[in-house]
Amino acid sequence: MTSPRPLPAALRRLPVPPLAPRLMGIALTALLRRIARRQPAILSRLGPHEAARFLIDVTDGPVLLLIEPRARRIAAHPRRREPAHDAAIRGRLAAFLAMLHGAEDGDALFFSGELQIGGDTSAVLALRNALDDAELDLAAELAAIAGRPFDRWLRRGADLLARRSGYVLSRQETSP
Repeated sequence: MTSPRPLPAALRRLPVPPLAPRLMGIALTALLRRIARRQPAILSRLGPHEAARFLIDVTDGPVLLLIEPRARRIAAHPRRREPAHDAAIRGRLAAFLAMLHGAEDGDALFFSGELQIGGDTSAVLALRNALDDAELDLAAELAAIAGRPFDRWLRRGADLLARRSGYVLSRQETSP
């Protein structure tokens, strides 16, 4: 995996403001619900694992994320209090974004140690397969939420940020 610039050390060490996790959870829940409405197969693809609680630990980020697909909710938690969960995926932001946008193969990221899994591995596999099938593009989803004229600005900003940082912020078109 190509290594993007790490998050600035000062950003990683900043204390998380008291309401930030709650506000982040509200925003991420709204995004998850939008995606679930537009692509209902993403949740049905989880099968019996739709009730699982997935801990997403972006190790270079300030909070832990708990995804509850059945409730269509994502909650952000302070690192000092890991919430109860059934399955966990841990890794750097760059690895999560590369897998989500199809730039890196999820299996390769797991086998190389870029992403680590714990708990119910069949639930993690179901989630990974559901995300692969959905072919999500976070920049496109956020641009659609923003609407005109902000959608174009957001896409351009995401492209510029991706070029400068090395992070994969949108789905990469592949040539046949």
